[in-house]
Amino acid sequence: MLHAPIIGDGRPQLDMPSLLEMLARSSSRPRYAFMVLNLIAQVSRPDGSAGPLVAKGGNLIPLRDWLCDALTPMGQRDPRRVALEERIRSDLAISGGLPTDVDQATAMVEDAIREQVRASGKTNVSRAVSELVRAGLLKRHYQGYCVDHHNRGAQRQAVYILDGGARGLIGGRQEQPRAVPRQAELAF
Repeated sequence: MLHAPIIGDGRPQLDMPSLLEMLARSSSRPRYAFMVLNLIAQVSRPDGSAGPLVAKGGNLIPLRDWLCDALTPMGQRDPRRVALEERIRSDLAISGGLPTDVDQATAMVEDAIREQVRASGKTNVSRAVSELVRAGLLKRHYQGYCVDHHNRGAQRQAVYILDGGARGLIGGRQEQPRAVPRQAELAF
């Protein structure tokens, strides 16, 4: 008669309320963890893996950098970010490194802000991913120069794999076929 849909790996699929409840129980910042999980699901391949590199604007950037850049707009109005911008601008002006051209100065300040926000953002992303791993929603491994080396650094990049009920997040993002206009129909 009526049966629940079968997932390819034999695990039950979590619905959104169950996923949010699981995140609320297992994460210190469930909203942030959900945003990270959702972004990973958006760039994941059909097998559920994302990384180590993500295509952005014709370039390949590391997954963690992409996640940090994608989450940066969430902190645009944060008073700490405004204070960071003022501090960087004054430090550059004091050191004499700030160009007199307003556009060049703005670009230099934005680059310095991006570097500092990305550095702290990587820590936040790693913390959220660790909570998602503990919750059983993600698996993590590293790819790069030396795959199974005891040192987690050494030019290696993170790869995240959706696990458990999180695999259901990639099922609903299939593109809808576009209707082909027929004769006498105008496409607006």
